[in-house]
Amino acid sequence: MSRFLAYAPEQAYLLPPTVREELGANHLCFFIGRVVTHLDLGEFEQAYSAEGGELYHPAMMLSVWLYAYAVGITSARRVQLRVVEDLAFRYLAGGAKPDNWALSAFRRRHARALNDVFTQVLEMARQLGMGKLGRVAVDATRIQAHACPDRVDTEQKLRNERARLRRQIRRWQKACDGDDGEAGGPAVAIAAVEQELAGLPRRLQQLRKSGLKKRSRTDEDACFLRQRGGYTLGYTAEIAVSDDHVIVAQRVTQNRSDNDSLQPLVEQVEQRCGAPVGAVLADSGFFSGANVNELEGRGIDVYVPDPTLAHELNTGQRAKSAGCARIRNPQLRRLRQKLRSPAGRAIYARRKAIVEPVFGVLKQQRGMRQFRTRTLAKVGIEFTLAALAYNLTRIFVQQCA
Repeated sequence: MSRFLAYAPEQAYLLPPTVREELGANHLCFFIGRVVTHLDLGEFEQAYSAEGGELYHPAMMLSVWLYAYAVGITSARRVQLRVVEDLAFRYLAGGAKPDNWALSAFRRRHARALNDVFTQVLEMARQLGMGKLGRVAVDATRIQAHACPDRVDTEQKLRNERARLRRQIRRWQKACDGDDGEAGGPAVAIAAVEQELAGLPRRLQQLRKSGLKKRSRTDEDACFLRQRGGYTLGYTAEIAVSDDHVIVAQRVTQNRSDNDSLQPLVEQVEQRCGAPVGAVLADSGFFSGANVNELEGRGIDVYVPDPTLAHELNTGQRAKSAGCARIRNPQLRRLRQKLRSPAGRAIYARRKAIVEPVFGVLKQQRGMRQFRTRTLAKVGIEFTLAALAYNLTRIFVQQCA
């Protein structure tokens, strides 16, 4: 008698008759499927006209994309493959096989509807006792754009390109004259180069209008943003996270600094959750006198150090200039005293534990180091999907605990 288990890949049933027998009743795909069935998907349906043929159901497409982002798959082509080969994807697709084009079109199209779903999921989390707003941590990170950093326009590059194209046209015109008009190839090439030359003034005008020194040709909304280790061509992703690690506000911007982001994020939190924020924690990049004044005037406890104090809190050493310079601003003096107190230090230390692990999960585990789409509006949809999937996994883990 053989000691090996039977092996028959051509058997009639490779899997049990029901998916739950194979994956287990507590699998994430079943949870996402249940959540989507309870969502109001009216915004998705309104995005389509009454004309045209049959479409994939929004509930199916949304379920597939949410599960894809939850397991770190952001490519529409990879999702198309998984819908055929992966049992969880096949279950959520309900036997349908949407292709790359249909999946990409759905992700590009429904910015407003996905934003509405994000709010609905937040309401669901708050009904379960999550997403409490006693303390909210705010942070931002740079995410690389789906663009080539070498294909950029600068004024000098455009001038050099114009000179090169003009030289090329003159050289080919001389070649045509020497061939007694029999060279049809160079004449066609000259027309193509002249058309390219005619587009340079428009590109120069767009560059000057944007106010940027460099402008990407593959993604015109992407910016060169400073980050640790240099610059990256991309976008700034900003989030506000509750004390129990639920994303309560998110957006993607072109901001090069974080000063202008604090108040909009706090306002978005209160709008989505329908409740006031008790305390705000953020690093020194979000500090400004106007931000502190505005938030404290609304009764919010602010823990946002200025750069000098942030160095002291992070290293435990007071800067030499801090003891010499007298702080005349009473607001800044009061904020420093609060953050230097043992209670203030303990509260501010929670910032890293609240918000930074969320970015770690999104970028390291979920593949959000680079966007798949281009333009600010479309990458905003991508990040909304990623934040939605993250919140759903937080709710799933909480329910399974």
